[in-house]
Amino acid sequence: MSDVADHPVKLGGVHHAAYRCKDAKETVEWYGKVLGMDYTTAFAEDHVPSTGAYDPYMHVFLDAGNGNILAFFELPNQKDMGRDENTPAWVQHLAFRVNSEEELLSAKEHIESLGIDVLGPTHHGIFKSIYFFDPNGHRVELAADIGTDEQYAELKRVAPLMLDEWSETKKAPRHADWLHEIARKEHAQKAKG
Repeated sequence: MSDVADHPVKLGGVHHAAYRCKDAKETVEWYGKVLGMDYTTAFAEDHVPSTGAYDPYMHVFLDAGNGNILAFFELPNQKDMGRDENTPAWVQHLAFRVNSEEELLSAKEHIESLGIDVLGPTHHGIFKSIYFFDPNGHRVELAADIGTDEQYAELKRVAPLMLDEWSETKKAPRHADWLHEIARKEHAQKAKG
């Protein structure tokens, strides 16, 4: 692995991540109502600025907090939205941070009160998550970090070892089994009551 400190590209964060939506207005309203995102900007063109192709679109931008922007394109002249049928629905998703496990549980209660099915919380050792789908079929995750500095440091230490082993075997490396044991112990404690 190369030393990123000497890399010639110096990123300042994610400017925005863009996805397709079925209906821009419905999407803006859903993200506002469900996740409290502020609708900040829209661009609408008949021709794509980067290619010049005729393809009318509405491009909407939502504030996800801390300078993170989520954007969507509505493309009325394109075929209906689909998804990659070769990739399981749980793989591609949008994940947003909440500040605590209490906020995660409160968010779950709010989202369920809107009639949206929510899966979780799921314990991932160093964070807990809930999952649900937006009106476009995009899976959304809310995650609350619960790990310690030592746990995050250990995960960073073993990350290269895990990637190398995965590259050779295509089987889950056991370098972070302790992480799963944390979740198993909590689950067992809750089962005991």
